[in-house]
Amino acid sequence: MGMIGGGKDAFIGAIHRIAANMDGQIELVAGALSVNPEVAQESGRILFLDEDRTYNSFAELFEAEAKMPEDKRMDFVTIVTPNFAHFAPAMAALENGFNVVIEKPVTFTLEEALQLKAKVEETGLMLLLTHTYAGYPMVKQARQMVKDGALGKVRKIYVEYIQGWLSRLSEREGNAQASWRTDPSKSGKSGCMGDIGTHAAHLAEYISGKKITQLNASLNIVVDGRMLDDDGAVLLRFEDGVTGTLTASQIAAGEENALKIRVYGENGSLEWRQEEPNTLNVKWLDKPAEVLRAGAGYTDRLSSYATSNCRTPGGHPEGYLEAFGNLYRNFALALSAKIEGAEPQSEWLDFPSIDDGIRGMAFINNVVASNTSEQKWTDYVI
Repeated sequence: MGMIGGGKDAFIGAIHRIAANMDGQIELVAGALSVNPEVAQESGRILFLDEDRTYNSFAELFEAEAKMPEDKRMDFVTIVTPNFAHFAPAMAALENGFNVVIEKPVTFTLEEALQLKAKVEETGLMLLLTHTYAGYPMVKQARQMVKDGALGKVRKIYVEYIQGWLSRLSEREGNAQASWRTDPSKSGKSGCMGDIGTHAAHLAEYISGKKITQLNASLNIVVDGRMLDDDGAVLLRFEDGVTGTLTASQIAAGEENALKIRVYGENGSLEWRQEEPNTLNVKWLDKPAEVLRAGAGYTDRLSSYATSNCRTPGGHPEGYLEAFGNLYRNFALALSAKIEGAEPQSEWLDFPSIDDGIRGMAFINNVVASNTSEQKWTDYVI
C-alpha cells in the first residue's frame, strides 16, 4: 500500500493505517503524506518508511513507483486527503496502473466521479470507497435478511445520523477538521449532508437494496456565520414504492455519532445503531422479537456475509476500527485473488465501489437542488 495524505497528526490517515494493518495482509511501503515537504518527510520517518519511498507529491510517488519491478512496487494507493483533493491523485493512480482506496465522498463533484468511473472501467482496476458502516457484521446481516426476503416486501426506511460536534462555530476556534469541512472550496456544495448525510443514504440503499428515485430536502444553517448546512432532513422515495426519511445534523449538542436505521417490511422490521454495533434488533409481526448479536461462532443464525466479518467470539465488542478493517481485508483478499488469477469469493467483493461513490455525489447534488427548488419533489438525477 501507498498513501497520499494522512501524515502526522492527521485523524483519518491513522485510522486507515490501523485498519489496513489489522489482518497482516497489507504493508505500507510508500507515501506522499503531506503537501508540506518537511511534514511529508517527518511523517515518513515516524512510520518507518524508506527514505527513498517517502515522496513530496503524489506525482512523484506515481512516477517512481511505476518504474519499480512488479514484486517491489505498491499494489494500490490509499487517498486520505480532503474532498477537493481526491480526484487528481485517484485519476493519476489509475492512469499509472494502481488500484485505489479512497475516502468518501469519492470526488469533489459528480462530473469528476463519472470520469473516475470511466477510467476504472477502462483500466479494469479496483476501487474501494471507504463507507465504513458497510463493514459492520450486523449491517451485512441486515442486508442479507432483506435480500433473502425475511421481512417480506420492504415498505418503509428511517435513517438518521446525528452529531453535536459543530454546535459552536468551531471552524473559527482552531478546529482543523471543522475548518475544511465547513469551507465550500474544500468540502463541496454541502456540509452536513455531504459529510454524514451521504453515509446515511448509502446505508439505506445498501441494507434495503433499493435505490433512491426522488427526494424532498430541507437544509439549514443553524450556527450563525457558518457557510454550509449543518442540519437537514430529506423525504425519500425509493424503487418499488418504498418511502422513507433521512435526518442528518451536526448541531445536536451532546450527540456523538448516532447513526441509526430502521427498515420495515410486511412481516417484520430491523433496527441497527452504530453506537451499539454488535446488536441487530429484529421485530416480527406475529412472533416474539429477536436480538441478534455478532459473534464468530454464530454460523447457525448469521449469514456468511456477517460471520466472515466477525473477528472475535460473541460478547467481545467490535467497532469502528474493525468495520474499517473489514473493508480493507475484503479489498485485499479480492485484489490478491485477482493478481493470482483466481476467482474471489463473493463475500470478499462486498465492499463499496465507484458506483456507490457516484450515488453519493448524486445524493449531494439532488439534496442541494431540492432545497433551493420551489418544486416539492425532485427527481433523482445522475
